[in-house]
Amino acid sequence: MDFKGSETIPGPRAEDQLPHTAQAAVKIVIVGGFGVGKTTMVGSVSEIKPLTTEETMTQAGIGVDDDFGSASKTATTVAMDFGRIKITDQLVLYLFGTPGQERFWFLWNGLFEGALGAVVLVDTRRLEVSFDVMGRLEERGVPFVVAVNSFPDGPRYPIEDLRSALDLSEQIPILECDVRRRASSRDVLMTLMRFLHSLAMTGSLT
Repeated sequence: MDFKGSETIPGPRAEDQLPHTAQAAVKIVIVGGFGVGKTTMVGSVSEIKPLTTEETMTQAGIGVDDDFGSASKTATTVAMDFGRIKITDQLVLYLFGTPGQERFWFLWNGLFEGALGAVVLVDTRRLEVSFDVMGRLEERGVPFVVAVNSFPDGPRYPIEDLRSALDLSEQIPILECDVRRRASSRDVLMTLMRFLHSLAMTGSLT
């Protein structure tokens, strides 16, 4: 029956559909503290319009949330960010950005479920936040690489000094990036994929 005035529900946009050549889809999580650049990274690298769950920050969060950088940041992720990128004609990555505020960390376990690997975004102004993040990944057995997001007012350190400060083994890749740039974010994801491949070749990836 045709109802006049009813709206047709639009189908998926052509650019949102998986390429017909895709043979494997891999779930990747992007984690880190509040304001480290997770939403920006998903948005810069995703080939589809990213899904975000940002909400306006209010005075209700004072004394509860991490307020670092709140003078310039007006919204925060409360559930997840989602994007997608094709690495090859056969391989597609699904990207899930986690909420940074500690009171939303209970959502992380669900986001980690089924993830093949992770990117840990690090802010050199707040290195201490990264320990809890990496600890949670290690507890879940999720392999990860560390990407140091470059902030204009953030101190710069040699990579090996950062590796030592973060207590990272030589096996775990660590690199600098600028998540605002698509090419830089893609380089981080490619580093993670090479790392996962090397683990698979040595039988370390289960």
